Amino acid sequence: MTNYVAERIRDIVDFPKKGIVFRDITTAIKDAKALKLIIDYLTTQFENKNIDYVVGIESRGFIFGSALAYNLGAGLVLIRKPGKLPAKTISQEYTLEYGTDKIEMHADAVEAGKNVLIIDDLLATGGTVDASIKLLKKTGANIIGAAFVIELTDLHGREKLPEDIEIVSMIKY
Repeated sequence: MTNYVAERIRDIVDFPKKGIVFRDITTAIKDAKALKLIIDYLTTQFENKNIDYVVGIESRGFIFGSALAYNLGAGLVLIRKPGKLPAKTISQEYTLEYGTDKIEMHADAVEAGKNVLIIDDLLATGGTVDASIKLLKKTGANIIGAAFVIELTDLHGREKLPEDIEIVSMIKY
């Protein structure tokens, strides 16, 4: 299962800059069997965790988030880049290699005490998911876990995340 999906992830060398190997999931998600294996794997990891909301991080988290939410009988909440959501938002700034960035979510998207699962395609340095966790904590959400299709273990992103949150990644590089 994992090998089938991994074999369909394309490596793009020197993208977005020299020295980086970009793990391109578009070649995996265009394969119906690989996409199904990804969604099924992530579903089985959290199907007994009473998830109220799956929280997708822009933009690749949206790809997996809706199918995962459907399978888990949960709602879907979106975390977006600034200025993309129409209603009142809350935001969280985070540090990048060169500067800062910000993410936003509707202020009324998650009620206090609700169980949430964060989903994104890739765990690298952990900055975006850590910011997402901080953003969700502002709402009083109970963060059950964070799920990823790919984890780049050399970047140690998992180590930046709280130990009480279950971290699941399907494929590790």
